Amino acid sequence: MSKHQQQPASFLERLIFNNRPAVILLCLLISVFLFYQAAQVRPQTSFEKMIPLGHPYIQKMLEHRNDLANLGNTVRISVEALDGDIFSKEYMETLRLINDEAFYIPGVDRSGLKSLWSPSVRWTEVTEEGFAGGEVIPQTYDGSAESLEELRSNILKSGQVGRLVANNFKSSIVDLPLLESYADPNDQSKQIPLDYQKFSHELEEKIREKYQLQNPNVKIHIIGFAKKVGDLIDGLFGVAIFFAVAIAITFVLLLWFTHCFKSTLAVVLATLIAVVWQLGLLHTLGFGLDPYSMLVPFLVFAIGISHGVQKINGIAMASGEATDSLSAARMAFRQLFIPGLVALLSDAVGFITLLLIDIGVIRELAIGASMGVAVIILTNLILLPVMISYIGISKKAIKISREDAVREHPFWRFISNCAHPMVAPISVVVAVIALSGGVWYGQNLKIGDLDQGAPELHPDSRYNLDNDFVIRNYSTSSDVLVIMVKTAAEGCSTYPTLSAMDELMWKMENTEGVQSAISMVTVSRQVIKGMNEGNLKWETLSRNQDMLNNSIARADGLYNGDCSVAPVLVFLTDHKAETLTRVVNVAEAFAKENNKEGLEFILAAGNAGIEAATNEVIAASETTMLIAVYAAVSIMCLLTFRSLAATLCVILPLVLTSVLGNALMAYMGIGVKVATLPVIALGVGIGVDYGIYIYSRLETYLRQGLSLQDAYYETLKSTGKAVLFTGVCLAIGVATWIFSAIKFQADMGLMLTFMFLWNMIGAIWLLPALARFLINPEKLRNKA
Repeated sequence: MSKHQQQPASFLERLIFNNRPAVILLCLLISVFLFYQAAQVRPQTSFEKMIPLGHPYIQKMLEHRNDLANLGNTVRISVEALDGDIFSKEYMETLRLINDEAFYIPGVDRSGLKSLWSPSVRWTEVTEEGFAGGEVIPQTYDGSAESLEELRSNILKSGQVGRLVANNFKSSIVDLPLLESYADPNDQSKQIPLDYQKFSHELEEKIREKYQLQNPNVKIHIIGFAKKVGDLIDGLFGVAIFFAVAIAITFVLLLWFTHCFKSTLAVVLATLIAVVWQLGLLHTLGFGLDPYSMLVPFLVFAIGISHGVQKINGIAMASGEATDSLSAARMAFRQLFIPGLVALLSDAVGFITLLLIDIGVIRELAIGASMGVAVIILTNLILLPVMISYIGISKKAIKISREDAVREHPFWRFISNCAHPMVAPISVVVAVIALSGGVWYGQNLKIGDLDQGAPELHPDSRYNLDNDFVIRNYSTSSDVLVIMVKTAAEGCSTYPTLSAMDELMWKMENTEGVQSAISMVTVSRQVIKGMNEGNLKWETLSRNQDMLNNSIARADGLYNGDCSVAPVLVFLTDHKAETLTRVVNVAEAFAKENNKEGLEFILAAGNAGIEAATNEVIAASETTMLIAVYAAVSIMCLLTFRSLAATLCVILPLVLTSVLGNALMAYMGIGVKVATLPVIALGVGIGVDYGIYIYSRLETYLRQGLSLQDAYYETLKSTGKAVLFTGVCLAIGVATWIFSAIKFQADMGLMLTFMFLWNMIGAIWLLPALARFLINPEKLRNKA
């Protein structure tokens, strides 16, 4: 009779297995409710969820949101003339239709829409009679050669070349500022949140497809946060396909491992129930599925399969001693529930540490992952054994399990040498060398984006090609850092203020990574030059206040209503981490030197300001989060094993995986950002399961009096083979993501494949080597 047969049944075991029909019925009722909720889950995100609302940059940006019209969430539509330039009747008519069509797309801030057809886009010139000006496209425009020539002249005088009009005159831009929510057309008292996927589809159907088909001589390029997120949400369907492929691969490999169709189906079914419950709970609590948290359902599936394999393996082994399937299920439950519960609680606590990061989407991911782990406790630790107690395991599987229990396993005997007194020191030395190399190379890991455009998408994706087109053809890129200049009311037009802004623009334009900078100073200098017969010597700021007041009158949108806030717009070549750091450092140094009473330079708004704030939060949170993850997991292990040595055996292999994972990210050119930071923490959560299962089994055999190597051999024959299978199985399943059309998913597929394998290798190879130095078998036997 085995040790587990001799142990008395716990209260929980009696409660579950003495009331199996009630357990099944309860899970069925929960499933019906949560299946209904899960069916209503929709892709959902928002601009504010992606930004750190507690960062000073963001707080200042939100504080002055009404003073910074059209400098937040925007989309830019560039309409390119394939043959010729924009000065043709057909092109201008297509541009007008696109302008009008975009105006009526729900979610567009219509008051801020800007293109050549907007009345707010004007030209100014100096004549013998004074200033003259008007709309760039006058009311008299009729598409004739004369009116097109007049249009060319007006554009040259408008200052829009390089901004709304390409430097080569072969394209122009329709700029669409967006609203996070807008009034319901059917009920003006209700606000509808912007649906990024729907908005992206409307841009494709109503703008790109419609007008490229209508006028084959135009090609439309669309960039902006909303378009990027829309493309990522569309990629969720690709994730669903890869998820289905992973399920199929897992099912086949699990069937090969268990030799039992019934138990394989039970494991996969219980795990899928966990995934559905997690999605249902998300919707019940008011959350959606964000593009950046689309990994969570797969992680829940992976963790569920990991624990399911351990359960089935334990039941199969117990079936060799038990008289029926119920007894086998109870024995396995008795043996594996506590290690499984500890592992899952460690996962949950580790995921909850992501709440330390002040970014909405990461906090939602933490909540979603923690809920997923919680439901696995019910589905895979409780429901699965109850299901198996009814359906049992095939005779073939029981026969193979009995034979495995008594026969010699050369492979596991060879692997057990990891605990040999001669091999263990070598393993530890190799691990230290790998750790040192990982730490050294991991110093190259950067915070933030490392590529132009959207690094979440492949370089040859349509979005990144569109972004590259805009960068190459316009002087004002889509990456803009806004520095807010704050004064007393009516103080933004004074000479000291404008002079300081002029100096700031000069410093920024001479900083590597900056394309150009504009502010009300730009307009003032041009107007003053115009007032002086266009003489370039007069393109400067006047000390005469009346002249300054007159010169900024045409600087629409470059100061607020009471002239107390004026933005300086700094256009960057890209939003790479190094570029942002360099530019922000220059701006902050200038602000520190020039801030005084009545004049304050405030950072930062614009998408580059938001990215810079996000990078700072991630840089500050990364180390704190990892320390919190490891502290939480370590405390759980200490409470379970009551041994510092045992905790180190479980945790140190995870540390090695984390360090090597950072080095791999640095090698692959993947920065630490909103999309990638959670994977680092999630990798620790997934890996701790392996170590806890192996050590708990190893400790059991050591207490029985076996030597470390023999105890480890017995551990490998039981729990070890399940760990090896789980690591390989999940790595194969997630490796299919490498072929995804979304680069973020492909990168994460590679990262997760690496983590699944290395966590498994660390648990099997390094844990017993550490045990050789840290664990005293005699003490364990005495405690037993």
